[in-house]
Formats: sequence, C-alpha cells, structure tokens
Amino acid sequence: MVSFNVVVKETDLYIRASSNLESNAYKSVVKYRNLLKRYIERQPSFATSLEPLSVTEDSPQIVKDMADSARRVGVGPMSSVAGAIAQFVGDELLALSPEVIIENGGDIYLKSIKDRVIGIYAGNSPLSGKIGLEIKGEETPLAVCTSSGTVGHSLSFGKADAVVAVSKSATLADAAATAIGNLIKQPADIPGGIELAKGIEGILGVIIIKGDNTGLWGKVKICPVSR
Repeated sequence: MVSFNVVVKETDLYIRASSNLESNAYKSVVKYRNLLKRYIERQPSFATSLEPLSVTEDSPQIVKDMADSARRVGVGPMSSVAGAIAQFVGDELLALSPEVIIENGGDIYLKSIKDRVIGIYAGNSPLSGKIGLEIKGEETPLAVCTSSGTVGHSLSFGKADAVVAVSKSATLADAAATAIGNLIKQPADIPGGIELAKGIEGILGVIIIKGDNTGLWGKVKICPVSR
C-alpha cells in the first residue's frame, strides 16, 4: 500500500491506499470541510454545543450523521467530527482502491483485505504501545476511534488514558469514545464505562485503559505489539 498525508487546516489525515490518491483525498477533505463550514455559518451552535442538537432533513449527510451519533450517546455533535471526516473521505476513496486506511487524530477507518493490528497509544499508561487490537480483514470496513483525557487537545471531561470504541460507523465510534471517556476519572469507573458501551446500539466493542487497569467488552481481541 502507498502512504501519504493530506492536511487541510485542522484536518490532518494519514492515509494508506493501493495507489497515491492524495489529490482525490484532498478534494474530498475540502468538500466535507466546506459542507460543515457552511452549515456552522448558519447554525453556529453546531460547533460549540456540548449537548445533542436537532438538524433539519435537508442538512448535509455528514451533518445528519454527526447529529444522530451525538444524540445516541448524549454529547455535542462536533465530538464526532474526526471520525466523520475519516469515514466520508474513506468511503469515496474506496471507489478507487480496494483497501483504504485513514487515521485522523487517533480515529481510524479502514477497509482491508488482510488482517491488521492497530497499536493503542495510551499516554503514560504502562500499557501504552504494548498492546494492539486485532482486526480481521473480513470484518472491515470498520472504525476504531480513540478518546483520551490525558493525551492530545480534544475536549474530555474524564481522565482515561485511552477509550477505544469499535463500530461500523466511525462517526458513532468517535462520539461513543468521547462519551465513555467522559465517565472515566479513576480505575473504579471502568465498569460504568463498559455498561454505557453495552447500551449504545452499533458499538461492537470497547477497550478502556486507565493507568495499568484495563476493561474490555464486545468483539475486541487484544494482542502484544512488538517494537
């Protein structure tokens, strides 16, 4: 696979595909960013709300997907923007490549022919970089999205080192990882995060890491990652 990056303002994608589709990916990123920008110009609260918002039926599909995912987990719609961009761009590239892997700020959307292992970065946790998530090629397209209260600049009200949510929808996985991560202040909160994940239709599995404590649920299989 060929690797390349596409950067448009805050959006920074790392992409792997069967050929160099940088130009196609760039145009796709600009298109979806512009759709969101124009919508936010009409509805500024979409960019700032920490609660779910209703949108009209004639809204762009990416806006409707973000709003729906946010509503299902009880967070603001922009909590899912990285996953949404990854999936909408990825789906367009799949018309040109049988395999696509897109990473956007810790959120991954992939269609793979072979099995893959996705490493999990969890900040200062002793488990960071030592375990990975096994993904079967036949289970893709699939999204693996991560939220952290100790790593990166994204808003989180929790202190989890990593919450990894798996779903067919990157928009939903991104929003769910945020919602679950908001609950995790200490290791004792991990079971509550697992229970929340179980109640979100469309979430296939979750991994929660806080320090040297880990909780797993659903269709997730972890493995050691060799350096």
